[in-house]
Amino acid sequence: MSNDKNSSVRDKILLTAHDLFYSTGFKATGVDKIIKQAGVTKVTFYRYFPAKSLLILAYLNYRHELWMNWFTTTLSLKLSEGVTSAQALSGTLEEWFGSPLFRGCAFINATAEAESEDIADEIKEICRHHKFQTEQNMASLLGISDKQIAAEIMMLMDGAIIHAQMGMNTADIIKQLKTGLERFNL
Repeated sequence: MSNDKNSSVRDKILLTAHDLFYSTGFKATGVDKIIKQAGVTKVTFYRYFPAKSLLILAYLNYRHELWMNWFTTTLSLKLSEGVTSAQALSGTLEEWFGSPLFRGCAFINATAEAESEDIADEIKEICRHHKFQTEQNMASLLGISDKQIAAEIMMLMDGAIIHAQMGMNTADIIKQLKTGLERFNL
């Protein structure tokens, strides 16, 4: 029973850090802010995460799992509606961009902030792994076997994500993305 309690306290810290890191970044989010928002003591915090860097890595791994589950499920559902691959993929990203919690790609954001942390190499490795797995899942779901085409589509996706994060018109972004995807006969 104590394992469940310990797990829930750790999860509470991790979920709090997730929300703060994703919305404001690593540098702007201090340990004290996480402790206060999670409603735990410093001793409790440091029992589970002896260093902020360990929490950052846990956040990135958690975010990867969370996002991959959402992306795979959402893209699969859209494909099951009988639309083209271009419509399904652009529709998936449009749904994400329309979320009030959308703050861009957590992994692009983390890479941009990585040099401010003493674990820059580890952060970048997790981010590269995330992009690689996203590309693999997307290619698998869309039936793309050509690795070069999958890589080019991933670049289109990342460009669309960055434009959406900058506040550009979502309808225009999705239209341009769909046009680009259609050039691959998707």
